[in-house]
Amino acid sequence: MPHPVLSPDHVAVVTGGASGIGFAAARKFASLGMKVCIADLGADRLAAAEAALVSASSGGAANVMAVSVDVSRAEELSKLEDAVRERFGGTDVLMNNAGIQPGSAMFGPAENWQRILAVNLWGVIHGSQIFAPGMIERGRPALIINTGSKQGITTPPGDPAYNVSKAGVKAFTEALQHELRNTKGGLITAHLLIPGFVFTGLTAKGRTEKPPGAWTAEQTVDFMIERLEAGDFYILCPDNDVPRPLDERRILWAAGDIVENRPPLSRWHPDYAEAFASFVKKT
Repeated sequence: MPHPVLSPDHVAVVTGGASGIGFAAARKFASLGMKVCIADLGADRLAAAEAALVSASSGGAANVMAVSVDVSRAEELSKLEDAVRERFGGTDVLMNNAGIQPGSAMFGPAENWQRILAVNLWGVIHGSQIFAPGMIERGRPALIINTGSKQGITTPPGDPAYNVSKAGVKAFTEALQHELRNTKGGLITAHLLIPGFVFTGLTAKGRTEKPPGAWTAEQTVDFMIERLEAGDFYILCPDNDVPRPLDERRILWAAGDIVENRPPLSRWHPDYAEAFASFVKKT
């Protein structure tokens, strides 16, 4: 059974909801009888996603709305919150999922860094800060789900701006959950979704067929629903290549760089290759 908040006539808002994990989540919520609002950019993408959600919803068009929103702009998220409140009465599930990964370099253009941080990190902060007060005021159980990344935990070399943004999402969502559980009434919980390798437009990189190692967005959402029901804060998703025990060893090794005073990112340091391989074999 899904989490009790994921129930008919409850309201879900999903940013980045026109494609990928966001769309898969919105469609799942609609299939559960929920009222769904997706927020994204691109009129054609939004219209196509909205039509698909109407088909998936038992309530049809009356239970679906789609809004063009740039999550990096707080004023646009404020207008979104107002629109959802006016149309559906409030929000029960907020999924701050919008994200971009255009690639980055340590000494690359400042504009690239600024846009990645504005969408991936500030979008989550804006969404949480703007929607949570109304959700608290609503006085009923609710969920805030923020989409993070394993790259925000193990921070592999190659895309530093994305790693920084997702590390920030992790730290922010941990602080958010602490704040919510110490809020009088304690009816809202925050959760950090940590996808594995998922085949979406963001990760396709020119491929048209799903690689064998990847999960689909639908598999990821089904796992998320299962772990929400279990009460997990860290929803650490496996995929077809990486089981949870391997993720755990990689995360422990990354933390060990601090505890053991190793060089940062020692997992990719030639002097530690043998030690890391031995450590991973203990799964």
